[in-house]
Amino acid sequence: QVQLVESGGGLVQAGGSLRLSCAASGSIFKFSPMGWYRQAPGKQRDLVATITGGGGSTNYADSVKGRFAISRDSAKNTVYLQMNSLKPEDTAVYYCNAVPAYNNLWGQGTQVTVSS
Repeated sequence: QVQLVESGGGLVQAGGSLRLSCAASGSIFKFSPMGWYRQAPGKQRDLVATITGGGGSTNYADSVKGRFAISRDSAKNTVYLQMNSLKPEDTAVYYCNAVPAYNNLWGQGTQVTVSS
């Protein structure tokens, strides 16, 4: 079964850190460029970090550059997002998916809430 399962979210104070994990099942993700997306209430889902299939190159939205780091473990078929210096505006549901995304394969996401 092809699916994505995100975990690691929670409630954290501004300035804190969280590490999100995305366990991917199914070979279609194993060598695909992957990304972390987020959706705040009432807003569209935005792509905030990407990593190439081999893990050698990453890219970030300006809003998270210098604070977030995406990585992947191909052996475990898992993608991570290390989030440091969190801000209240980082509050959102975070999802992982391929880049471009498979629109029929979104997971349940993981909620990140940053209090001021």
